Amino acid sequence: MKTVCLIGRPNVGKSTLFNRLINEKKAIILDTPGVTRDRVYGNCEFNDKRFLLVDTGGIDYGKGDFNQDIKAQAELAIDESDVIVFVVDGREELTANDLSIRNMLIKTNKKVIVALNKLDNYRIAEERVNYYYELGFEHIISLSAVQGIGIEALLEEITKDMSETLSVQDDTLKFCIIGRPNVGKSSLTNAIIGEDRSIVSNIAGTTRDAIDTKFKYNGETYTVIDTAGMRKKGKIYEEIEKYSLLRALKAIERADVCVIVINAEEGIIEHDKHIAGYAIDAGKGVVLVVNKWDTIEDKEKAIKYWTDLIKAEFQFMPYVKPVFLSALTKKRIHTLMPEIINAYNNNHREIKTSDLNEIIMEANRLHQAPSYKGRRLKIYFTTQTGICPPKITIKCNDKGLVHFSYERYLENTIRSNFDFSGTPIILQFKNKGSKDDIEED
Repeated sequence: MKTVCLIGRPNVGKSTLFNRLINEKKAIILDTPGVTRDRVYGNCEFNDKRFLLVDTGGIDYGKGDFNQDIKAQAELAIDESDVIVFVVDGREELTANDLSIRNMLIKTNKKVIVALNKLDNYRIAEERVNYYYELGFEHIISLSAVQGIGIEALLEEITKDMSETLSVQDDTLKFCIIGRPNVGKSSLTNAIIGEDRSIVSNIAGTTRDAIDTKFKYNGETYTVIDTAGMRKKGKIYEEIEKYSLLRALKAIERADVCVIVINAEEGIIEHDKHIAGYAIDAGKGVVLVVNKWDTIEDKEKAIKYWTDLIKAEFQFMPYVKPVFLSALTKKRIHTLMPEIINAYNNNHREIKTSDLNEIIMEANRLHQAPSYKGRRLKIYFTTQTGICPPKITIKCNDKGLVHFSYERYLENTIRSNFDFSGTPIILQFKNKGSKDDIEED
């Protein structure tokens, strides 16, 4: 999957354009309680072509107070991208910031599209396009992110040279190893494909860092995607943890299951939850690995401590089973593959409509939803309408009466009756007889 980044100085409307592009073609973004993070990444789809969109902070070279972190983030985003959208305020004259950014982008030798934002007047837009050719880039498009004008033309230019959706069919179970730097991702990959398992092949992945390795386990072929590699060395790249997600997100897109690795020596930090949140957003099966277990002394006591800690810190995915192992010594490494396979199977699980109906109707009888302004939620019919992740559609009298606590109650009821461990599930409520009675939202 190709990567596109938005670059520009502050206040030119990058975030507005980002939100417009994400929402334009049904970006798959789930609301995940308990996960807060910057919305700087998103999947876009246009004319059957998909790409990863990256927003960056505004670059400001003014008065020697330039934020080095923002510059580093922008440079890493540019380095990882296939197409760069240079966003400028089309109503204003070129500034010193614009020209400095232009000089930086020219050196990349990558496709640069100049997006003249904030132009909703066609006559003025034509004049401004001619003026902005002074930047020296071939592709210039006028648009208004707020009004939605010119968005389709921008998407057409962005995707012009992109290939169609992946044509190579690979039916093997694919899982990626993701996590923040120095948690042992590469060591875990080596441990998985080592020992008595034979390596089938090493294939370069669709990203420049991820490597797909096929191997045998219990007679079946699997593919592990290692995202640990950093193409550029140096402190500035190692410190920008947020943008290390670029590599992880590309791998997540291609994987069936995400193995999230955390470090037993360091504990759980906010960034671990951010990474897990992206896997959940993508609807993938998830396995949580606590690595470097060899460094823990009282392991029996530590397992209870870590189980409670994971339950508290990862409240948004209580269905994930933790695996405690050491990639270095390969202790307990045998416990990982069964959980990966289980997460994959449950992510693809389909439940009969009659069984779902029986469970949900009984749950509704035992515990009715609270009334609101004299009205109460009534449930008529329940069926599964999708997999990866499993989607359960519930027909009701008014979906506006569904309180989040009652939705959680119904999800817990489903999970207590059917094995959906290791995977998110989506509960979708629809009004009976509504226009979207058959079609998905």
